[in-house]
Amino acid sequence: MNIIEEHRSTLRAGETTFSIDVTTLPAGDEAGRLVIRIGAAGAEGEPVADGQIEVTPTAAATLGSMLSETLRHHAALADPGGRRARPASQGRPWTAEMDAELERRWIAGDSVADIARDMERSPGGIRARLPRVGCDPERRGEYLPDPPSMRSPDTPAAPTPGATDDD
Repeated sequence: MNIIEEHRSTLRAGETTFSIDVTTLPAGDEAGRLVIRIGAAGAEGEPVADGQIEVTPTAAATLGSMLSETLRHHAALADPGGRRARPASQGRPWTAEMDAELERRWIAGDSVADIARDMERSPGGIRARLPRVGCDPERRGEYLPDPPSMRSPDTPAAPTPGATDDD
């Protein structure tokens, strides 16, 4: 009886889905062999990579290290910065005018992405700054509620989501 061992991995990176299938061929008089199939499909399912290699099990670790190093090296050559370009204003101090514009645009219903693009900031930077100008980063167009310690005695507490008058 022949026993064949298989291992499959699939990884999605951006619009591309990569797959690696490793199959151990049964050993005859000699040690078994590994068949490594590599494929990748683009956003529409079109093939963007396809190949197969056959190696002995003892060579698999060396081949894996070599491929890893070579592909990392190639990726560094293709993208020398290794990072996306930072927005022009990222890391710069916020001014009162910028805070006022952020508040105005958020309350007007603008999206984080639109505000970030126009203010030359990262989306994470915009989300982090919203509470500092009194805006709720989880609900577009809304202010944060006053905390209980800041409410006057005649200010009603904000309703609890899902609560009814019968509670």
